[in-house]
Amino acid sequence: EESPIQKVKVVGFWMDRTEVINAEFAAFVQATSYVTDAERGPDPRLQAALPPEMRLPGAVVFVVPANVNNQGSAMQWWHYVPGANWRHPGGPATSIEGRDAFPVVAVSYADAKAYAKWKGRNLPTEAQWEWAARAGQPQASKDHAQPKDANSWQGIFPMVNSAEDGFTGLAPVGCYAANAYGLFDMIGNVWEFTTDAWRPFHGDPEGKPDQAPRMAQAAAGQRVIKGGSYLCSPDYCMRYRAGARQPQDDDLGASHLGFRTVLLAPRP
Repeated sequence: EESPIQKVKVVGFWMDRTEVINAEFAAFVQATSYVTDAERGPDPRLQAALPPEMRLPGAVVFVVPANVNNQGSAMQWWHYVPGANWRHPGGPATSIEGRDAFPVVAVSYADAKAYAKWKGRNLPTEAQWEWAARAGQPQASKDHAQPKDANSWQGIFPMVNSAEDGFTGLAPVGCYAANAYGLFDMIGNVWEFTTDAWRPFHGDPEGKPDQAPRMAQAAAGQRVIKGGSYLCSPDYCMRYRAGARQPQDDDLGASHLGFRTVLLAPRP
């Protein structure tokens, strides 16, 4: 039986106190011989339109650009890097050696689900994740002020990070204060997968006929990710809030994206 320190009881479910770390994912791979999507490469039957370099095994990596054209296309700082994967999150020349306590990244939705299944758990729904991040608050805060107890971007994105929070990139899990539920890094550090298929809006569309058609159709092959990351900044995305959300392709790993798992609590 796992130590109760590893997970926290929320309303109706248990949740990992931190994002899944490299050491935990390595144990899963060692036990199962699992090969991640980034190591296998995209399915050519599903991604026939990709350019040749993006058909190679790899993941998307954030790279500080030499210059930026008015913060336009994100392709100025995001690059598909062949050879990037959970063992080499920045590309073949990088390693997770000595980084056991850092969140595992460059994993896909299927990879995260496979790990959760191995643990006898699941990934959280968007509602579960947001409820846990709010830590008992009835509504998600609309305060766009940059959090002090989180790993986010200080400075001019994407060129200059002053590292006032102690890190310019990923941080080991648990470096900042836990929320009121005892959960660490629910905001900042890495985005986290949920099981929800992406829709432009969440909530009940009743009474909002202009939003209902868009809510009715979930985007194929995309999931809702939550929590922001070390790249969220006041002058760019400001997604370091419990209510913030964005889409992520199911089969694409990224250097700022990880996950945590949940376990439904038994009924009394």
